[in-house]
Amino acid sequence: MSQSHEKTLILIQKMVKVPPPKALLLFNSWTYEGLHHTPHSISFILNHLLSHDMLPQAQSLILRLISGRIPLYTFSPSSLIPQLTQALFTSSSTYAPLYEAIVNAYVHSHSPHQALTFLHQMIHKGHLPTSNTFNNLLCSLIRSNLFDKAWWVFNQLKIRVVMDVYSFGIMIKGCCEVGDLMKGFRLVTMLEEFGLSPNVVIYTTLIDGCCKNGDVMLAKKLFCKMDRLGVVANQHTYSVLMNGFFKQGLQREGFQMYENMKHSGIVPNVYSYNCVIREYCNGGMVDKAFKVFGEMRERGVTCGVMTYNILIGGLCRGKKLGEAIKLVHRFGKVGLSPNIVTYNILINGFCGVGKIDTAVRLFSQLKSNGLSPTLVTYNTLIAGYCKVENLAGALSLVKEMEERGVAPSKVTYTILIDAFARLNYMEKARELHALMEKSGLVSDVHTYSVLIHGLCITGNMKEASKLFKSLGELHFEPNNVIYNTMIHGYCKEGSSYRAFRLLNEMVDNGMVPNVASFCSTIGLLCNDGKWKEAELLLEKMINSGLKPTVSLYNMVYKEKINV
Repeated sequence: MSQSHEKTLILIQKMVKVPPPKALLLFNSWTYEGLHHTPHSISFILNHLLSHDMLPQAQSLILRLISGRIPLYTFSPSSLIPQLTQALFTSSSTYAPLYEAIVNAYVHSHSPHQALTFLHQMIHKGHLPTSNTFNNLLCSLIRSNLFDKAWWVFNQLKIRVVMDVYSFGIMIKGCCEVGDLMKGFRLVTMLEEFGLSPNVVIYTTLIDGCCKNGDVMLAKKLFCKMDRLGVVANQHTYSVLMNGFFKQGLQREGFQMYENMKHSGIVPNVYSYNCVIREYCNGGMVDKAFKVFGEMRERGVTCGVMTYNILIGGLCRGKKLGEAIKLVHRFGKVGLSPNIVTYNILINGFCGVGKIDTAVRLFSQLKSNGLSPTLVTYNTLIAGYCKVENLAGALSLVKEMEERGVAPSKVTYTILIDAFARLNYMEKARELHALMEKSGLVSDVHTYSVLIHGLCITGNMKEASKLFKSLGELHFEPNNVIYNTMIHGYCKEGSSYRAFRLLNEMVDNGMVPNVASFCSTIGLLCNDGKWKEAELLLEKMINSGLKPTVSLYNMVYKEKINV
């Protein structure tokens, strides 16, 4: 017999004489001293704990075993755990609790597949999990994006396991997360058939699901149903519905929900306040946003960096950059520090008004404050450099980001391609496009749009036309921006027929050309004496809902009279 076996036998002899808590202390003490355990010592302590209803302690021990924190003699955790469930190592009274502990331990170690394997074994051997274990496994599967497996387990065991409202709540949340609201509503009906009543959490989950699915009216109906049934809405219920209204552009309804919340005696939480502040800022009503911010502080609701960032964003969009900087200076007074999002917003704000020097200073400041620039930071500053036509600065930033291990994205390349193309450096633009594709990034319609735009503004319509025609071969549908760019290019070149043909093609494809495309093409057709085509386009322009100017009418009419 090996020395390790002898030591484990001595340990078992000691543990058998004392109550489970003391036995566990002995087990842990010998483990910390370096004892390599055998299946016998592990099974003994587990049975000892489980026979005295110490399930959490048994589960914790199995979790340590799974994670390799308990040294084993010639066994691995993956080979030992199945052995522990054999009749040789467990008694009939602790069989079901042992499986419960194993399933829960695997759930806690984020191993849903293994947890499911042992659940199947447990059921096959005639034992059913408790509601708590069943719910824990469902949660684990859904968190691991294994909704289909969770749905299968739920339907297999719904009659056999004692389910509670929480079981249904987990599955309804899963249905909403995968966008299958029909299943969610079917579960509510099933829940009621089981003699249970939906609670505020379930209603809020469904309301949130409806809002995320774009059906805010159905969400409102659910909210009203809650009220009729006497289910009291909480902060989260009001907040998700309010946010749903705002995302659908229904400001009045969203703000009304906010007022109703306060009238109901429910104090808005930070999430609720952030929703309202963000909506005011997005709508350019920064003064009202600050009024709500003041109310928030008066009520003692703690403001985080996110709240400040929303306000800073509102100020930057309103070109109130000085006020935005002042607000950042207040961070220290309230015990906060600007995060990378704060700096990204500020850099974007200053780049937007062409103040690249200030944006660069902020970029240096964030690094000196121990923050790492993100891809968003780099793209924003690169776009800022390009806006002021400092292409050398943009390229030096690309070099820095690569040195820091931040790979340029499709957005990075598209910004650069657009900048070089606009300044008539088409060779460099093409070179960047080739480099982008070489790095494994796939061009999209927007990438081709900036290349076509560059060719058009430099008068290279032959190459632009080739690229435009290649879109079909690449399975891309030209968008209205590309069509309008090409039409403008042909008009600039004086090719009335090509502009006319493209404009008609655009209308036939269900797109509406912009006013400039109509006016330029009609004007060119008139100059070329093609008044019938010009009149036809004028009619199409009116049918598209666009209003021609008096001078455009006169141009077509005058040309028609002359003919």
